[in-house]
Amino acid sequence: MSKEQIKDAIERRLPEAGLVDTVLKGVQLFRVIEAMPCVPAVYEPTVVAILSGTKEAVLDGEHHIYGSDKYLLCPMTLPVEAGTPLASKDNPLIGVVITLEPRMMRELTMEIQTAAGGSRLSRVGASSALALSSWDIGFTQALLRLLELLENPVDLEVLGQGRMRELCYAVLMGEAGAAARRAFGADNEIARTIDYLSTHLNEQVTIDEMADHVGMSRAVFHRRFKEATTMSPIQFVKSMRLNNAAMKIAGGKTVSEAAWDVGYQSASQFSREFKRMYGHSPRQWSNAVQLPERLT
Repeated sequence: MSKEQIKDAIERRLPEAGLVDTVLKGVQLFRVIEAMPCVPAVYEPTVVAILSGTKEAVLDGEHHIYGSDKYLLCPMTLPVEAGTPLASKDNPLIGVVITLEPRMMRELTMEIQTAAGGSRLSRVGASSALALSSWDIGFTQALLRLLELLENPVDLEVLGQGRMRELCYAVLMGEAGAAARRAFGADNEIARTIDYLSTHLNEQVTIDEMADHVGMSRAVFHRRFKEATTMSPIQFVKSMRLNNAAMKIAGGKTVSEAAWDVGYQSASQFSREFKRMYGHSPRQWSNAVQLPERLT
């Protein structure tokens, strides 16, 4: 019943197609009624919960298709391809995106580990950095209680942080909790490296510099990075740069501006790598893609 209540709460606020911010910081509601192929995107640490329809996210060739039976956890910034290939007016995609606040997730992870004491929590999870989790009772009730705050400004002001903590706790203790605790726990060197890289895309950062940043040898860093993201550090940086560039071009920037913004100094190198990644030259992409108000 709780999931139907959540769906009703979203539909009341979003009777037409769109992606809207709510007064709850970091919480967006969406309704998609047209099929959209997977296109480059950059996911921040988020939870995506679907109440109707199906959505797809692709990371390093691995497809994650999910609907109302699973929610998606992205515990770190990642270059993906995302789309809604089955959405239609008769079968709309309806859901909610919750941006995870890193400080809150880190604090909760440490509190959970401290409270667990001698009983070691499992850190075994999906090999991919993206993780799917069943809607357990804790998550479902926490999401409903969070969205109920939209009905009352006083409740929102007084209880907002507490309800968000409750939802984050449910994620950390749920089926995808191991992936979340890896990203936000004490041993989160790879997540910290990704945070650094995502804000320094226009700089030339070497693997040795990345490894030094978190106090690891090059070999250990390379292995740990690939375990966490499924990609090598160099492959990851290239994907982040090209995905960001594709989004900038789709948003109206020129090919040269997009290439420069993400750290390419050679237009020919950018064009070669872009075409190798997406099958189109940047100029073809610019002519073919229009950026609607869409859910990435």
